[in-house]
Amino acid sequence: MKKTIPIQVFFELADRYPVVDVRSPAEFEHGHFPGAYSIPLFSDEERAIIGTTYTEQNPEKALKEGLKIVGPKMVSFVEMARKIARANTLLLYCWRGGKRSHSMAWLFETAGMNVYVLEGGYRAYRKHLKASFRKPLPMIIVGGMTGSGKTEILSTLQKRGEQVIDLEGLANHKGSVFGSLGQAKQPTTEQFENNLFLVWNRLNPHKTTWIEDESKAIGRVYIPDELFNQMKTAPLIDIALNRSYRIERLVRDYAGFNMEDLIVSVQKIERRLGGLNARRCIEAIRNKDFPKAADILLYYYDKTYRHAMSTHPRENIIQVDLPGNDPDVNAEIILSKIREIQGISCNPS
Repeated sequence: MKKTIPIQVFFELADRYPVVDVRSPAEFEHGHFPGAYSIPLFSDEERAIIGTTYTEQNPEKALKEGLKIVGPKMVSFVEMARKIARANTLLLYCWRGGKRSHSMAWLFETAGMNVYVLEGGYRAYRKHLKASFRKPLPMIIVGGMTGSGKTEILSTLQKRGEQVIDLEGLANHKGSVFGSLGQAKQPTTEQFENNLFLVWNRLNPHKTTWIEDESKAIGRVYIPDELFNQMKTAPLIDIALNRSYRIERLVRDYAGFNMEDLIVSVQKIERRLGGLNARRCIEAIRNKDFPKAADILLYYYDKTYRHAMSTHPRENIIQVDLPGNDPDVNAEIILSKIREIQGISCNPS
């Protein structure tokens, strides 16, 4: 049985049944529905051949070329689909819900499977995603100078039942020039948006969502404009933590990485750090004097943070002093401050 379904129904069924992307491998790599399986109707090369045939000759010849390519692969398509299907059911999409997805749906249906095709395809999914990020969401941004423990605080808040979006976790990057160390390969910006939307779409819009303060770029991916604009005007918790505690955390988080990788990271910001400071920092790393290296780097990062803070509406900034590096204590202090300001819990039952 084949059915064409709208985006909201697709989301509901995607929690129960596997999703198959039938676009080319390059299209899939650029961005896809999170968790989708790739069963491409055409390879990248085959898709290019058919496209050229369509534009330089005619649609009928392109169709025949496509049939010639797909025919020998039909058995393998069915075998892959049967391995993936749950309760003999699959969801399918191509770029715009056209010939590719309907052709594969016909094949799988003929093989006895239940198939649902996304109306409008991946293009409709992306349009819905962008529109969703524009919807207002009550949020609080957690900011603070480098080494303040923002990520640990957010993790603790989440364990306490607060609603959190971990942008750095989704981006596979911690935000600074050292942010890629120890991380998996970053997704494309489009895939980052797709992964983010999966979290966004499951949020309770009536609860406060906590997000770490970020620049628009997190490594090589970018926060969607629609979300970033909301973040810039949301209340911001500005954490203040003694410099010695910040250095302690940075040493704990980064001293274990390969020395040459640390040095390469410093060299990336040599012009902004200043030649002398960069050389002193690299020398400290080579001497394994990591507290000194962190202290030098903080002069640059603190200056950068102060500049970023100057662009945030001052009336939305909430200063919070923290006593140390205990994330449980710090999370409670922040929650208490918000309750004091709002007069109620951030997320009343």
